[in-house]
Amino acid sequence: MTKKREASLFMALLPILILIALLTFNVLLFDDTLSGANQVALMLAAAVAGLIAFRLGYRWEGISTKIVSTIGSAMPSILILLLIGSLAGTWLISGVVPAMIYYGLDIISPSLFLFTAVVVSAIVSVATGSSWSTIATIGVALLGIGKAIGIDEAIVAGAIISGAYFGDKMSPLSDTTNLAPAMAGTDLFTHIKYMTLTTVPTLTITLIIFLVIGFNYDFSAATIDVQNVKLAIGGTFSTNPLLFLVPVILITVIVLKVPPLPSLLIGTLLGGIFAIIFQPDIIRQIAGNIENYSTASYYSVMQAMFGDVSLTTPDEDVNELLSTSGMQGMLDTVWLILSAMIFGGVMESAGLLKRITQPIIKYAKSTGSLVASTVTTCIFFNTTASDQYIALVVPGRMFRKTYEDKGLKPEVLSRTLEDSGTITSVLIPWNTCGATQSRVLGVDTMAYAPYAFFNIISPLMTILFAYLNIKIRRYEKGEKPKNNSEE
Repeated sequence: MTKKREASLFMALLPILILIALLTFNVLLFDDTLSGANQVALMLAAAVAGLIAFRLGYRWEGISTKIVSTIGSAMPSILILLLIGSLAGTWLISGVVPAMIYYGLDIISPSLFLFTAVVVSAIVSVATGSSWSTIATIGVALLGIGKAIGIDEAIVAGAIISGAYFGDKMSPLSDTTNLAPAMAGTDLFTHIKYMTLTTVPTLTITLIIFLVIGFNYDFSAATIDVQNVKLAIGGTFSTNPLLFLVPVILITVIVLKVPPLPSLLIGTLLGGIFAIIFQPDIIRQIAGNIENYSTASYYSVMQAMFGDVSLTTPDEDVNELLSTSGMQGMLDTVWLILSAMIFGGVMESAGLLKRITQPIIKYAKSTGSLVASTVTTCIFFNTTASDQYIALVVPGRMFRKTYEDKGLKPEVLSRTLEDSGTITSVLIPWNTCGATQSRVLGVDTMAYAPYAFFNIISPLMTILFAYLNIKIRRYEKGEKPKNNSEE
């Protein structure tokens, strides 16, 4: 057997440098980089990593096994993504999202809208434990309201994502909120209570920023008249308040801990049923020449679940809010996720990711530098492995013993993992989270990222607390960790 060698730091970094160069060219040359350019860039960078792996003595069998394993870990996200596409379709034709926009325009003050978007997204996400479901449902409606009152969609998306990821981080129902303490060796509620120390200030700053933006925003530049939007929606859809039963039932199902896939399927089917009951005109508009209503209903609901639907109203501006692509619209994102998993799998199989992080661990001397190193590593794995779960699991395993050796309690590590691994995933265009939210909201990741203030501030806040030694929990003299062994 060929003896495996360790890569030099330059060799380990080379695929990433090539990837960065290719992604930069793509931004300059292509209007829509998610339609294929970035996917090919990831696969070319994976090929470079594969050549380096062969040079180091790794065999194709081992590399391909790791690729398949990595793709397998992303399959739940891919299936959820496809169901989110179908849910968006049936919630549009059922009138659920249009009704949210219709009533939201009356309730929400334009100046307070961004503040409200953060708060509403945070409440729903805490209740459901899912940023993805929150953004795909309430988030889509909030984006429509924001566009209708004339706020730039990138700023609105930043507010929605800020609130949704607060809930993803703090809800005991969230998978990442359970995963982080498991990796660090602490319990769930100790982890959540300790996170409030950095999360509450971060959310407060985020809300203040959006308040300032809202009160200083120039609404006179709005190109859409709010009353015309209401007239167009009201004249096209039945806005019966009973439509709100659909999101209420979905949130209830999620709170009852029904797994994400069946929950989203229930939400999708409810949207289809309510479309048939409340929106016969929409059903006929989509079905075209099909006379039989039962057949037209089947056709329209199926079309909304898998394909393009563009509804027409008397207002051209409103028409832009009333279109969806179902599962079909998610296929570019699925392709991107698969490409990212291939790249991450090759990099991990050859030990290239581990080689890059070794100097980071050696740098960590003080508590502040250790936390900063952990944050950097989490962001690095979000960027290279393209998956927030990997960005929690691998750094959690890598740093757990180091934190123990320095006398730091495990909740210090678990909080750092959440403040960086969970939160920054949505800021990376080719990460499963960044790619998904960009496609669901229809806003480029790099467009909304500067306005996702909660996600930007969170890792900085946890580093600041560490360097200033604010509420850093340490073992008392003679106190030992509950479990000294690494998992």
